[in-house]
Amino acid sequence: MAEAAKRTWLGRLRQGLSRSADSLSQGITGIFSGRKLDDATLEELEDLLVSADMGVDAARRIVSSIASRRIDGNAAADIRRLLAEDIEAILSPVAIALEIDPARAPFVVLVVGVNGTGKTTTIGKLAHLFISQGLSVSIAAADTFRAAAIDQLKVWGERAGADVFAKDVGADPAGLAFDAWAAAKANKKDVLLIDTAGRLQNKTGLMAELEKIVRVIRKQDSTAPHSVILVLDATTGQNVHSQVELFRQACDVSGLIMTKLDGTARGGVLVAVAERFGLPIHAVGVGEQMGDLRHFDAGAFARALVGAEEPESA
Repeated sequence: MAEAAKRTWLGRLRQGLSRSADSLSQGITGIFSGRKLDDATLEELEDLLVSADMGVDAARRIVSSIASRRIDGNAAADIRRLLAEDIEAILSPVAIALEIDPARAPFVVLVVGVNGTGKTTTIGKLAHLFISQGLSVSIAAADTFRAAAIDQLKVWGERAGADVFAKDVGADPAGLAFDAWAAAKANKKDVLLIDTAGRLQNKTGLMAELEKIVRVIRKQDSTAPHSVILVLDATTGQNVHSQVELFRQACDVSGLIMTKLDGTARGGVLVAVAERFGLPIHAVGVGEQMGDLRHFDAGAFARALVGAEEPESA
């Protein structure tokens, strides 16, 4: 990433996490103003982290780490720095970029998530990211229950320069995925991104549909899908836990992308999800533009989340 682009990206990330950062920063200042790091302030800090959607387990792990270092004084800035380091330690093991194996072409990426999480736009941005890496991409519009989803995907595909394989509204999603794979194979595409429905009104039907898509794809390639990405909305807070559970039951989720880090985000929940599930976090999205999806940087995210300064070399 060029230096100017990196600074712009970091600025967008900080802006997107400003709500969480302001809340944590104010809370830390309130807790440690004129007080030492002791059992009472540590308990208050743990409560603050839990209220910031980081979850009980992650909050306890972080507070235990900070307590072991026993800094003195009312150093709110030092607490923010230590918080960023401990959050980064939780996030770093799961900050794993999505790698495309050209030997498996078409490399099948099944994209799942609740309607409204930004799933369809994320697919367009992924297509753009892969194409910028020199890969050829096809997109399958397998959310056939919403005409708007199909139309939206066609627009994003055109913007990204990716082929979009679509049928009429109401077409069988699994059959469409099957035909899209065959077309991608015939056209020697490197990557096939498959959009899916995210209707939660009928969980049984949703899971059965996803399971059928996977079964049908495996008739073409027994190793596919090669990646199953769950798209999560950063504004929904703790609800993402139940979404991860649901989609892990429906299909073998292999990685996460978090969207809508746009100023209203409750970014702490990503720490809780990392601690609880340990799933790779491939990328985060900070806006609606084509280049607003980037690989997940654990350190930058941690510092932005707590309002800590970037190191001078960043």
